[in-house]
Amino acid sequence: MGSGVLQGPAQSVSPDLKISVAVPVYNEESVLPDLLRRTLAALDTLPGGPHEIVLVDDGSSERTWQILEQATADDPRIVAVTLSRNFGHQAALGAALDFVTGDVVAVMDGDLQDPPEVIPDLVAKWKEGYQVVYAVRQEREGESWFKKTSAALFYRVIHRITDVKIPVDTGDFRLMDRKVVDVLKTMRERHRFPRGMSAWVGFKQVGVPYDRAARHAGVTKYPFR
Repeated sequence: MGSGVLQGPAQSVSPDLKISVAVPVYNEESVLPDLLRRTLAALDTLPGGPHEIVLVDDGSSERTWQILEQATADDPRIVAVTLSRNFGHQAALGAALDFVTGDVVAVMDGDLQDPPEVIPDLVAKWKEGYQVVYAVRQEREGESWFKKTSAALFYRVIHRITDVKIPVDTGDFRLMDRKVVDVLKTMRERHRFPRGMSAWVGFKQVGVPYDRAARHAGVTKYPFR
């Protein structure tokens, strides 16, 4: 007996397709210039537009906000939001989703471990009819044995204690259809876990493999503690 994969019809891509990229940032002044340059270059390869990058400064204590202010003045495709203090990565990501206006939304970290150059691959899968396209880490460059082992253990424990099947070896890096984003925005949990929430809401989902790079510059915001 043969086997097959069922999926929805291909998405009808409007010539006015708008793609948003949502990025929470915290003390990333050394990364921001390359982050903006590479993300805009990736968006320039995609049809439609003008696309946008929405960055939320999660109460940075250095020059992140000043750099973002200048970037918005230089390029109308860049939208910057600042929070009154450091609320945490997931809260800042939730804030970014409140401001995006695109038909599809890519979510990524601001340290360039999630390469913007993968966004066109995620969009290609969305065009096939998938509404959530999550990036699956093949290689984790620059990460310690402890980090890799604890991450692998985390997902496997989650699978044992909950019915929500979060794909293994994924992070927040993903592309979501506007319908999915609108559902997530109605879920106003105080302690948010977007990668679990996007798995829980359903919709047609698929993974795209990629190699996770080492941090481009600066220091990790997730120390051992």
